[in-house]
Amino acid sequence: MKILFFGTYDAGLHPRVAVLRDGLASHAERVDECNVPLGASTSDKVGAVGGVVGLASLALRVLGGWVRLIARSFRHRRPEVVVVGYMGHFDVLLARVRYPRSTVVLDHLVFARDTLEDRNIGSGVARALAGWLDLAAIAVADIVVVDTEEHGEQVSDAARAKTVVVPVGVTDTWFHEPTDRSGPMSVIFFGLYTPLQGATVIGEAITRLRGEPIRFTMVGTGQDYSAVRDVVGDRPEVTWIDWVDGEDLPGLVAAHSVCLGVFGATPKARRIAPTKAYQGMAAGCLVVTSDTVPQRRMFGETVVYVPAGDAQGLEKALRDAQARDLSFEREASYEWARRHFVPDAVVGGLVEHLAMTHRSGRRR
Repeated sequence: MKILFFGTYDAGLHPRVAVLRDGLASHAERVDECNVPLGASTSDKVGAVGGVVGLASLALRVLGGWVRLIARSFRHRRPEVVVVGYMGHFDVLLARVRYPRSTVVLDHLVFARDTLEDRNIGSGVARALAGWLDLAAIAVADIVVVDTEEHGEQVSDAARAKTVVVPVGVTDTWFHEPTDRSGPMSVIFFGLYTPLQGATVIGEAITRLRGEPIRFTMVGTGQDYSAVRDVVGDRPEVTWIDWVDGEDLPGLVAAHSVCLGVFGATPKARRIAPTKAYQGMAAGCLVVTSDTVPQRRMFGETVVYVPAGDAQGLEKALRDAQARDLSFEREASYEWARRHFVPDAVVGGLVEHLAMTHRSGRRR
């Protein structure tokens, strides 16, 4: 099977595409890439979709990338499978036109309308356009990849048969065997401070833990960043870092004992298993995250769960963790990630779906 990864995705910003690429490489005759990174983060894209003017601006930017994509695509003979990397709402439309006889796979990790609603941004018109974009992207794909069963339920009944669940997974660069830790327990959070992530819950928990021998590293900025800074204030046990390059982030996370997942109570927060939880486990941390069905399904009993939106519950979980030796729990978390979340493991369902699609001859 010859596979081509296609689109304006940026594997440096969004490592999910690298997980799919590395996983499929062990099952395919050949894997190539036709990639012109757009250089825009998820927040940039979501913010643009949140308004008609922003959406038009993003579309023009994408069109510029498409010109270069089309030119580069002539270097590749017609692939059997074309994988459109996340966020590929626009790119999948081009892939369908450029490769009409190939099996087009869309990694639909994010629903545009769902994200606007979760972040409470965008007008009614913008959300309607985002919903149309979701429907159009799903309609033209032969296979739609989602990360949880709950996200799969967001797909229309007509598209359900072509939808397959592929866990987010982690690239090999994230795996760091746990090492002994001395001194105060160290906790890290990294993210975009969105309502889904529940950063304000983390901020409240930090204030409740004043005086405990726990160090916190807070990486990133975003929607709720100012609110969290106002709640926490200037504290010597809390380090704030606005940005860490992707290649440096795994090592930074691995230098901590505990990695925080998500704690939001929004509907979307209850449908995901967050990337940072997969990454924290691979980095040898104990992960503390919200108690939701998809996370329990993915992570089993190898992480610590607290009620969504519950700062007091998070405070208690961290206080309890500080009082015990975390060596066994961190090792169990790391081993779970090694067994279940490496690229080759997570793509199993997609490989089976591709084989079934080709056997049945369901190709455009």
